[in-house]
Amino acid sequence: MRKLFPYGLDAPPVVAGFGAISGLCLLVWLLDAARLLPIRVTGAEWPALGFACPCLGMIWDSARGKLRERERLLDRLTWRGNEHVLDVGSGAGLLAIGAARRVPQGQVEAIDIWQRKDLSGNSADTLRANAAAEGVASRIRVVTADMRDMPFPAAHFEKIVSRFAVHNINGAEERARAIHEMARVTAAGGDILIRDILYLDAYAAVLRQAGFRVKITRSLTDSFWRLGSFGALNPGLLEATQHAP
Repeated sequence: MRKLFPYGLDAPPVVAGFGAISGLCLLVWLLDAARLLPIRVTGAEWPALGFACPCLGMIWDSARGKLRERERLLDRLTWRGNEHVLDVGSGAGLLAIGAARRVPQGQVEAIDIWQRKDLSGNSADTLRANAAAEGVASRIRVVTADMRDMPFPAAHFEKIVSRFAVHNINGAEERARAIHEMARVTAAGGDILIRDILYLDAYAAVLRQAGFRVKITRSLTDSFWRLGSFGALNPGLLEATQHAP
């Protein structure tokens, strides 16, 4: 499991749910095809396929896709190499490690509360092991902290990054608290980059009120996930820059 998902399997209960429903529908289809059911059940192959696609997509993304996406995300920021970076909801360290590679004279702080329902193997020790394996452990400090109440002074970071983390907080007001905290610890002229599956427009509203220039973009793949989820998901990328004095 660790070798297949070095940075964890995202949302294990969701993947398991999709897989279980797909498997059940497939079983019904096979039993019906073999005339082993007391009544005819037609069309079960379609929900089997429908639930298998997001299940396999999430597995592929966790195993391979997120590594490619990491580089695309970090490429959207301009790096000097000496920044102080914050990774919010760091999990196994995907973005923190990628950022640490880009700041050989800088420092990365990685915060999380390590909930395993959000990511398989989610722990500070997993992050430290990944950082050591990638040769950047000396540039990453792992902090157990809630993103709604960060233990950092104001204007402390030039770059803040987060991937699929903020939406896990229940309640719009609590998510707004997390975004306010990101804004608080961002230095003048600093950047915030948030990749998430929901609520990006709400995050943008909070950041604009805090004086940030904000842009939200959505890819063709994001549109596919929105359509495939019948609007339950609305993924995208938020990029925000604090106005320099």
